Amino acid sequence: MTLVSEVSSRPPNRRAVLAAAAVMATGGWAQQALAAPERKRVTLNSVLPFDTSTWQRLVDKGPRPAAYIFTTTYCPSCPEAFDKLFAHIQATRKMAELVVVLMDVQGAKALEHAGHYVGATRMYTFNGFESAIRQSVDPQWPNVTPYVVLLGKDGSVRRSIGVPDPELLGKWLS
Repeated sequence: MTLVSEVSSRPPNRRAVLAAAAVMATGGWAQQALAAPERKRVTLNSVLPFDTSTWQRLVDKGPRPAAYIFTTTYCPSCPEAFDKLFAHIQATRKMAELVVVLMDVQGAKALEHAGHYVGATRMYTFNGFESAIRQSVDPQWPNVTPYVVLLGKDGSVRRSIGVPDPELLGKWLS
């Protein structure tokens, strides 16, 4: 018993402390060097029109994988849903398009709201009769936002009102 108290009462060996500090420091550097580069969070400076033909074109020939979040300027939960999608993409370290489709403003008015969606790869605005555009995206869409559509690398289409649950997100980028 005296041996234990003698050992614990000794000051730490200077070499051991320096060695431990060196290991911790290089471990941190190695971890940073091995981490995937973080995707830049850039504010968009242009807007594309989204009409009744846009969705089918994106489904047929658009980038994969991609997340489309349909929103309005007055949607209180849409920026949070966007942030969760962005965080999921970053956490998986996979490249995926993250697209915002604003349904109630166009042009410069839409760009005023781009700050809520920093990190989006593209921004579209509805250009036409809103119910016809929603019908072209999903006839079952109940006009609730955020409405999220996930296009998988394999061509699969997954839909969600609000933030998709973790299981759906996992399947999307698997």
